[in-house]
Amino acid sequence: MWLYILLVALAWALGWLVRDRQTLPSVKDKHVFITGCDSGFGNLLARRLARRGYRVLAACLTQDGADGLQRGCPGHLRTILLDVTRSDSVRRAAEWVRAEVGEKGLFGLVNNAGVTRPMGPTEWMGVEDYRRALAVNALGAVEVTLALLGPLKRARGRVVNTSSVLGRLPAAGGGYCPSKACLEAFSDNLRRDMYHFGVKVSIVEPGFFKTPATDLESIEGSLRQLWGRLAPETRLSYGEDFFHKYLKVQRLIMTALCDGDLTKVTRCVEHALGARHPRTRYSAGWDAKLLWLPASYLPACLVDFVLATILPKPAHRVR
Repeated sequence: MWLYILLVALAWALGWLVRDRQTLPSVKDKHVFITGCDSGFGNLLARRLARRGYRVLAACLTQDGADGLQRGCPGHLRTILLDVTRSDSVRRAAEWVRAEVGEKGLFGLVNNAGVTRPMGPTEWMGVEDYRRALAVNALGAVEVTLALLGPLKRARGRVVNTSSVLGRLPAAGGGYCPSKACLEAFSDNLRRDMYHFGVKVSIVEPGFFKTPATDLESIEGSLRQLWGRLAPETRLSYGEDFFHKYLKVQRLIMTALCDGDLTKVTRCVEHALGARHPRTRYSAGWDAKLLWLPASYLPACLVDFVLATILPKPAHRVR
């Protein structure tokens, strides 16, 4: 009995490996639109795809980002300025993409634009901190996708949404985790709705990587700003010692977990675009695979205890 189960599991695993390695015969002349290409994952991905022969349409927030990306980039790459929080900007970018792809349609859409800060204790946040993260990370991706579904359906293309392990397991307050959880739900619904149109939808869930978003000085500056704007009674309930210990914990976590190899993320996106059978979800980074993903399946009370133990205790707790 156990031998039979083992053989079936082995056959399934081998079949999955063979299926996972099958690629499209050619990616030449396939248009891919990528948001958030000023730096980090988007910038590296645009360069790698252009080098492989894709016709890359890269959206940047700033002109400096667009100029820097085009400078010395091999292959076919064109840029446009895009602010995903503005409907008029999204509309102009979508019209530009339709003109670029023509009747062939859009083969790939990579929703990569995102913001991380501010992140910290929930009580330190204001509602605008949540609105900003949701506007960029969730609603921006939704609006861009809806604007380009026509060209995507025409090409039977792919949508790849860059989420985060923190979309599965929220480990900090602020709008980042809820926005990524929202993006995951949108991606799952979109994948099912687009099934009969031949449009495939994948989610990439990176762990912690060294990018401008995880720069320690910027993170500490953001936390100091949050601390400085707290009401005196709220600051008193936490205590100065809590603030300094919290900074130290964040420094230790980012130093221990952040991976400098951004290609671990871009390779996942490249597979989702170039594989004959793209995966539904990709986990990028050792911490995503060995820490965050397994922890997301543990009982909530156990995860709560561990995370609460790692963080410092406030000075005054209401009884």
